[in-house]
Formats: sequence, structure tokens, C-alpha cells
Amino acid sequence: MNEISSFDDDSQLHLQQLMETAQRLLERARALGASQAEVNCSQSRGLNVSVRMGEVETVESTRDRGAAVTVYFGQCKGSASTADLQEASLDATVVQACAIARHTESDPASGLADAELMAKEFPDLDLWHPWRVNADEAVDLALASETAGREADGRISNSDSASVGSVESVAVYANSHGFIGGARGTHHSISCALIAGHGEEMRRDGWYSSVLAREDLEDPAAIGRLAAERTVARLGARSAPTGDYPVLFEAETARSLIGHLLGAISGGALYRRASFLLDSMGQRIFPDWFVIDERPLLHRGLRSAAFDAEGVATRNTPLVIDGVLQRYVLSSYSARRLGLVTTANAGGIHNLQVAANAGGLEELIRGMSNGLLITELMGQGVNPVTGDYSRGAAGFWVENGAVAWPVDGITIAGNLRDMFEAIEAVGNDIDFRSHIRTGSILLGKMMVAGMD
Repeated sequence: MNEISSFDDDSQLHLQQLMETAQRLLERARALGASQAEVNCSQSRGLNVSVRMGEVETVESTRDRGAAVTVYFGQCKGSASTADLQEASLDATVVQACAIARHTESDPASGLADAELMAKEFPDLDLWHPWRVNADEAVDLALASETAGREADGRISNSDSASVGSVESVAVYANSHGFIGGARGTHHSISCALIAGHGEEMRRDGWYSSVLAREDLEDPAAIGRLAAERTVARLGARSAPTGDYPVLFEAETARSLIGHLLGAISGGALYRRASFLLDSMGQRIFPDWFVIDERPLLHRGLRSAAFDAEGVATRNTPLVIDGVLQRYVLSSYSARRLGLVTTANAGGIHNLQVAANAGGLEELIRGMSNGLLITELMGQGVNPVTGDYSRGAAGFWVENGAVAWPVDGITIAGNLRDMFEAIEAVGNDIDFRSHIRTGSILLGKMMVAGMD
């Protein structure tokens, strides 16, 4: 196969070429004695630019390609990869994978996902929206965002850069069950980060838009103005009173709570017995109204896919119903280690939807009386084994249902099991910039430690 240096041709042509490469790699693995094999081939191109204080800072054009081969000799596994798609390098990669497999110990859980689970339908999920933006155009958009932000408020004293990025990729997964599947995807973003104030009173914040299709990007100037608004709102920050208070996680920070759930119910953590949610399937861990659905077949979803990283067919399924954990998040390997069946999550979770039971952020603030609104989290103080949680935070103190002053230099603490049970509301202000789609999340009580 000849190297592909440009995506100017139809992306379907590139997919077909990668499929042919994958099939040849499988044939070579079979000829070398592998009982099973799987191949990933991909190519991508992208453009990223950044500006700062009205000047171009970086312009980066990327072109990446690669192939990864995994072979099994019985239940002995070997993997190798290459970024060179010339025939000689591809052949050497298969030879290397086979050599590794012959020197590894047998693992009863290793091997391809079961053949009957392979995807057979490949719906168009509306993931391919190439944007032929050139460097000059991208720079102009970044400058428009930064300029709008710097001019929005006289208290903006500096910029931490504005950036524009666009990437498109094609990928193929194939295995010796006879499965072969291709996917195309695009991703585009605009961001702006600003600095307000001077000296010890300097504060930084920003905003960004992240989408699959150019037409869904927020206006660059609007991004800059919102970045300015968020930044100056943090001026004059002080501590919060120490005690137990309601804590409202803004949608962007609320995602982290769901992320901690996913880490605790992932197969790797469970079979290593390194999770605070061991043996929790079928148990209520959230309030009885709480619902999370996984929606891998969502049109134009940031993490949509008809099959997972092992070729297993995905489907829309619940993760939590009425507060009860319905399943774990498993690949075929972790499922075998646990005596269960894969949940089509090899390679990670797909789109999650956390159901709302309340209005937007302002309504949640009005209803919480006195407490803390969290807009930023810092540090990694979460113990995945015990669920103990302690993180630095910044945001706003709320008094009598209204934002009173910006807050910084505080710590919030608790245990994730207790925190999940303490959730009182999920707002409808969903942040669509992530594959974890949730609104703001209100906890009835957490320990807040100020500097007093």
C-alpha cells in the first residue's frame, strides 16, 4: 500500500485502502501460525493555531498514520505497532507481534471478543463533517475570539491565548472472525483563555466550543466575550466559611463526578479489586430518581460508534435506573476475568446522558439558599479504592439564593458513596462539549474547608 499524504480525495477511498491493509495483515498473521489476530489501522490530519495578545503564537499541521497488530497463539498474546505503512514495515510488525506472543504466558481471559457479538449493522451516525479551513482563516478566527474577549471589559489585563483546531480521521478495525469495520470522524474547536486584574489579584478563566461539525461551533467573538465575563467574575475572590453546606457543581465540573463513577465500575478496577464500588451491580448507589443512559448510536454524538474497539456491536442501554447500577463497563477481557459478558465498552464508554430533574443553573442557585457553586476543581485527591474525596476548588459563595462573592483557596471533602446518595438535583443546563452529557449537579451537603 502506498502512503497517503493528503485527504483531498474521498475519505471512503482511504477507508477502503486501510481495509485492504488490515486484511493483508490478518492473512500474514494467519500464515505465521496465529490462531487469532486483530488489526487497527488509522490515518488523520489536523490543523491547530494559537494566538496571544494579537500575535500568532503557533501554527501546527499534523498528519498521523499507524497500524497496530495483536496476535494470539492459543491464549498467549503479542502486540506490535508501526507508524510506517510501507509493506516491509507492516510485515515486520506482524513478525514482531508473533515473536512477542511466543514468549508470553498464557492468560485464560485473553483472545478476541466472541464472534457472535460482532457488529453486523453500520448506520450512518453523522460523524463526518470535514472543515477545509486553512491556516490564515484559522488565525483570523482565533484573533476574532481573543480580540472580542480583551475588548469586552477594561479589567482584562492579559491573554492566555486563543486557539482554533480541526482534525479529521479514518480508522479500520478488523479481526480473524471475519469482522471488518471502518469509521470516519471529525472534530473542531475554538477556545479563549483570558487574565483579569494585576499582581496577586490576577484571575484566569476562559471558554471553549468543541463539536463535530463546523456549523455547530459557537461564534468566535461570543466565545471571547463569555471568556471575559467568566474571568472578571472571579476578581475579588476570598475564602468561604468552613462547615457542611450544599454544593452545586456547574455542568463542566459535574462531569467529573460521573467520571469517578465510571472509573469505579470499569472492569480493570473491578477485577483488580481496586474500586469502592465492588459488587455493586444491582445495588442502589444514587437517589431513586437518578438515571444514566449510554447512547452509542446517538447521531452526531461526540463518542458515537456502531462497534467498540473489539468489533462488538454497541446498543443504547441504561447504566443507572432509579438510582440502581444496572451493569459495569467491560471489555471482553475484563468481563472474562469477572465471569461476565462484555458490555461493548472496549476502548471506553460512549455517550452518556444524565437525566435532569430540575431547571437550569440559576434555578438551582435560587433553590440552594446558602452554599457553594463550584466552577473549577484542582488536584487529584480522590482514592478510587475507598472513595474518599478531597479536592481544591474555586467558584462562588451563594447566600439567600444568589451569588454573593467569588471563592478561591478552599477544599471540598467527602466520600463518593455518600456524595452520590446526597445528589438532590440535576439541572437541564446540559454541557454538550463532552461525551458525558450532564447539567449542573446539586449535592445536599459536603464538607467545605476555607482558610479561616
